[in-house]
Amino acid sequence: MMKIVIAPDSFKGSLTAKQVAEAIRTGVARIFPKADYELVPMADGGEGTVQSLVDATRGHLMKKRVHNPLNELSEAYYGILGDGRTAVIEMAQASGIQYVNDQTHNPMIATTYGTGELMLDALNHGVQKIILGIGGSATNDGGAGMAQALGAHLLDASGNELPLGGGALGRLARIDVRDLDPRIQATQVLIASDVTNPLTGKEGASAVFGPQKGATPEMVSILDQNLHHYAEIIKRDLHLDLEQRPGAGAAGGLGTGLMAFTNSEMARGIDLVVEFTKLKERAVDADLVFTGEGGIDFQTKFGKTPYGVALATKTVAPQAPVIVLAGNVGKGIDSLYGQEAMDAIFATPVGAKPLKQAIADGPHDIALTAENVARLIQAVKN
Repeated sequence: MMKIVIAPDSFKGSLTAKQVAEAIRTGVARIFPKADYELVPMADGGEGTVQSLVDATRGHLMKKRVHNPLNELSEAYYGILGDGRTAVIEMAQASGIQYVNDQTHNPMIATTYGTGELMLDALNHGVQKIILGIGGSATNDGGAGMAQALGAHLLDASGNELPLGGGALGRLARIDVRDLDPRIQATQVLIASDVTNPLTGKEGASAVFGPQKGATPEMVSILDQNLHHYAEIIKRDLHLDLEQRPGAGAAGGLGTGLMAFTNSEMARGIDLVVEFTKLKERAVDADLVFTGEGGIDFQTKFGKTPYGVALATKTVAPQAPVIVLAGNVGKGIDSLYGQEAMDAIFATPVGAKPLKQAIADGPHDIALTAENVARLIQAVKN
């Protein structure tokens, strides 16, 4: 029996990874109705990672009211995977850029406190491992708010708790971790991030990402100085030298906070998703692999889902062609082809149409494109 693995990412703003996988199966099954189908919803550690891993492992979503980056209560969600022991959290759910606009964004006060609240809730549900995707942040507080939510005290010279936000870190005099939730050190935190920026300097969190979050040049200078001071206090009080550590500047310095206050390690998002979905195990003896995402171009090589799926499945099923379906095919895709990567790339939209209609037609168009690919494969086989 023919074995077909379907492992796409979401088509952002249109379909979840699970919905894309089901649409591909619908189309291919018109030609190969008796094939054995393995549907593995995927992600690369960014938006959609929670839903994909929950779907792939038959886990469930958890909702929690937490403080957003403006310190206002908002409803966020995270996932607990099918093993019941692993949580998957997107920090953007609590501390993301979507909570602010041109009038309200202010990285001086934006906080990761809500991310810490999601982590705390996961601990309260007995998890032993947390996968934390840290893209899309509105913050520049070095993960200080996250640490405070977990019980760490960031104190000024008078012994008072610092207010939330990166603008206050210049007044940090002492870090007290005696009340830090002890469960967090007993929990493995896997940081899903491809960002390698240090905490401070020209390539640091404030200089590179601060302007995207509303920081003026003056704010960038203050925030960078504050994060440097924060790193110095961490070095003195926690005996960790993190300022120039690769990834320390991820998500406005949340990488630093995680490395300082949790039992954490950084990994590429796609590698974590491949591991926790057991993609390689499920792709053994595959005859054909489908993957895809909303857009594909030369940047797909750098940690994006389709390339990661291709590399992973080729290690266990080198004979299986990897077919990529994408809503938009950009420049430089010739660099994606190769013996250990992709074999063919197809655009899914059928005909010229307005964006709203293209989104509505997504399942039909994906299924039709997948069907046509299957017809070609059948013709070649015959």
